[in-house]
Amino acid sequence: MIKTLLTTVFMVLAASPALAQDDDYPLGQRSIFSDRAIEQRIQATGSVCVEGEDCASRMAAADTGGGGSSARGGSEINDQYCSTCHKTGAAGAPKIGDKAAWGPRIDKGMDTLVKHAWEGFKGMPAKGMCNDCSKEEIKATVEYMVDQSQ
Repeated sequence: MIKTLLTTVFMVLAASPALAQDDDYPLGQRSIFSDRAIEQRIQATGSVCVEGEDCASRMAAADTGGGGSSARGGSEINDQYCSTCHKTGAAGAPKIGDKAAWGPRIDKGMDTLVKHAWEGFKGMPAKGMCNDCSKEEIKATVEYMVDQSQ
């Protein structure tokens, strides 16, 4: 039993440097504990597409690493992510087009609205669940929603 355990420990320790070696990365990034290796392990492996969404453009954005070279517009992001709550009022979200609900929010200023959308606020998660959205895309989406609600 002890011989088997020692053999297993030896094999794991002997294999660890080989597993960590990758000549494409500088020495500090070869470890299985490096930021690069950890980031690779925790990347999303897929996404969920709800019936009625434009899944093809969403999948294309994911394939290019989050939007590619061209940013998505506020209307597109709203339709894919924000309308889930802002169309129905779920979780206390102000409905798009509801001037009474949006008025006090708009009065706080665009910077505050964008900050809340980016960081999350009350029942709304950060980025409204659009994890691959850039800050510019979030801002464009907030501007679109405000324009629809004035």
